[in-house]
Amino acid sequence: MTQSTMKLGVVLTGAGGPGHPKTWLDEDLPLDSSVDVDWYTEYARLAEDARFDLVFIVDSQFITPSSPPHYLNRLEPLTLLSALAARTTHIGLVGTATTSYNEPFTLARQFASLDLISHGRAGWNVVTTGDGGTARNYGRDEHYDYDHRYGRAHEHVGVVRGLWDSYEDDAFPRDRATGQFLDPTKQHRLDHHGEYLDVEGPLNIVRSEQGQPVIFQAGDSDQGRDLGAAIGEGVFTHASSLEQATAFRDDIRSRATAKGRDADGVLVLPGIQWFIGDTDEHGRELERAAQARDWNFDRALAEFGRSFGWHDFSQYDPDAPFPAETSALGETSWKTQTDRIRALVEAEGLTLRQTVERVSAPKPGYFVGSATTVADRLEEWFRGGGTDGFLLHMAAPSQFRRFVAEVVPILRERGLFRSEYEASTLRGNLGLPIPENRYTAARRTADGTAPSLPVDATQQPATAGATA
Repeated sequence: MTQSTMKLGVVLTGAGGPGHPKTWLDEDLPLDSSVDVDWYTEYARLAEDARFDLVFIVDSQFITPSSPPHYLNRLEPLTLLSALAARTTHIGLVGTATTSYNEPFTLARQFASLDLISHGRAGWNVVTTGDGGTARNYGRDEHYDYDHRYGRAHEHVGVVRGLWDSYEDDAFPRDRATGQFLDPTKQHRLDHHGEYLDVEGPLNIVRSEQGQPVIFQAGDSDQGRDLGAAIGEGVFTHASSLEQATAFRDDIRSRATAKGRDADGVLVLPGIQWFIGDTDEHGRELERAAQARDWNFDRALAEFGRSFGWHDFSQYDPDAPFPAETSALGETSWKTQTDRIRALVEAEGLTLRQTVERVSAPKPGYFVGSATTVADRLEEWFRGGGTDGFLLHMAAPSQFRRFVAEVVPILRERGLFRSEYEASTLRGNLGLPIPENRYTAARRTADGTAPSLPVDATQQPATAGATA
């Protein structure tokens, strides 16, 4: 599958996500935007009118007083997306849910329900949870270590996918003449007994028009990239240059190929922020004003602690060397980020203040300027092989409206973005295939008319467990 047009998604973070503590001051935003379903609806519909592929709702389940405003008070993703499903018709509805603190049967049922409610527009962003404090909200004294989190995630997703196949597509004759509601030979137990999970099944819900919800993933550690390459149909990432974006996409595609997957079936979507002005310089002025509003060292110092398990760095002299006693922190939280910070500190001998400024201080963005300049740079990354599309992090509603009104038409004129939806499902619009029910495929294989299923045990039919 070759993507001829770019895919676009938007992240709605209401009052302001990481690095944007003052977004809520924007008079264009309701003060309670992060819990206002009407606000989400307005911008989901705006994105849909522009023919965006998806709206993305991020999530985490642990906060401190230093958490970003949006994190402090926000709607739970699946509840919110179900409301949006009833208020939209074509746009994909993607939400974050952790494999570390959710049971696969529950998530399988919730996302399958969203998929049916939305007529095949659901997507699951798989995360393993970086905030270690989440453990205490779920009755655990300590957060899972990296190996456990990612091992469980691989198995968890396989189980969920297996549960989604509990019913073959023609399992319910619902024949009033014969009185047959269910064909019991087409209902299947999973009977999964693995290293981390034991799940019998079957799941009590059928598949939707798109077969199964689309699986997304975001993670930059080695384990995270392996997970994305193994299970992701869309992979979210961040990149500061075309070279970095291309290297990431090439790596994910290479890992996917090594796992026996079709690399063209893994879409890589880097997240971007942008500023559109009347001219290039006006765009830079808007960027500088927004960054000046948001940047504050003390606030940045508090948010900096998140990667280190929300460690309180305010207790140290900011102009002294970076505190060596924090070297073990973050091993079970955002390890990839903390490892990079430590490497930077060791290489350059930075103070705490210099480290926070280097990591957190705003920098000039690449997607800034007039609408034509922003379109040029999106095209450069897309045609340059760095991405299959973009995930827009909306920090200002006015800027999203300008993107829709000014940039999208340019992309269309250049043949880079759709004018109409190709399908009514998320898979259809992303150009992803509908996964055949594994039991149907196994039956066809037995007849000599279909290829065998993947080797992964969690992807295999448990025919002995079929209920009758």
